[in-house]
Amino acid sequence: HVGAPMPGVVSALAVAAGQAVKAGDVLLSIEAMKMETALHAERDGMIAEMLVKAGDQIDAKDLLVVVEAARP
Repeated sequence: HVGAPMPGVVSALAVAAGQAVKAGDVLLSIEAMKMETALHAERDGMIAEMLVKAGDQIDAKDLLVVVEAARP
């Protein structure tokens, strides 16, 4: 699970549901107070669900993305 580190607006999505990701890949970007922050995958896996879209207003700790562990 990937949660929002701060309140802001989702400015861009870099992945979609069903897409494989590697640790360090950019998942999405958040804009807050004229600064942009990219959220990265913490581990290899597959995007199970995107819970936000570009333009969505978010609060700190909101769930944004569900990443399933990579299958061996």
